[in-house]
Amino acid sequence: MEISVQSSQTINGKTVTSRQLEALLAVQDTGSQTAAARRLGISVPVLHKYLAAVESAAGAPVVHATPAGTTLTPEGTEIADLARTMAYRCDTGRGFTVCCSPVTEDLMMSVISSVRIPGANLVVSNDEYNIRMMREDRADLAIIDDPLYLFDAEEFEMEEIGYMGMVFVDNGPTFIRYKYGAQRVAFMFLDSEDRQYTIDSETFSLPELLGSNKSFFIDEFMLTRRNLRLKSAVDPKMLRHAITAIYRRRDRNVEKVMRAVMKRNL
Repeated sequence: MEISVQSSQTINGKTVTSRQLEALLAVQDTGSQTAAARRLGISVPVLHKYLAAVESAAGAPVVHATPAGTTLTPEGTEIADLARTMAYRCDTGRGFTVCCSPVTEDLMMSVISSVRIPGANLVVSNDEYNIRMMREDRADLAIIDDPLYLFDAEEFEMEEIGYMGMVFVDNGPTFIRYKYGAQRVAFMFLDSEDRQYTIDSETFSLPELLGSNKSFFIDEFMLTRRNLRLKSAVDPKMLRHAITAIYRRRDRNVEKVMRAVMKRNL
């Protein structure tokens, strides 16, 4: 038996069908109404009809056409974002998905490879996005670095899987903030010390962080896994924080992953 689920939206009391939403998403993906119609196997006038129905419900334009192509308006983007979220939730074919940050990426790659769960996926992003994936039912288990985010995830089961210190590279009062790890914990330490500082920039790039010549914090685990040694201005244990796994229920796949993680002695 094959079962599929599709979602529609009700906007200002008007129903927007899944097919009309597909038209909007196709335009967003291709940047062209002609290409979007070709992808969907329909004519451009039919595509226009679908988009007009969405605009009628929204009460505002949802696309903006220029000689260079077509983009979505803020209203169109809001509708498209929700449609994608619901599409993920309706995807009955999604494999077991774990998400983590680059801090624990190497660890989780090793774990996922060892447990051999068919169709398993690993998504790497920051804590905030990973919790969002859990909340939108796009992931089954998330590894959270910053314990302060756990206050936003109280609907899930939680289990500490280890602890990690942070290295404080002190190059003066100007900081570059890494987008991963327990950064809020680190900067709360500075505040507790009444230190004067400014955050001059942020980065997703580890090489950019290391080569910035600015002060920064980085989880110790990221350095040891790469055989990097940096002098810390404070004992990394002073910035020690928990690494926590969150999940909805401890099913067989979650159990496999959790046992494998614990064996790594993080």
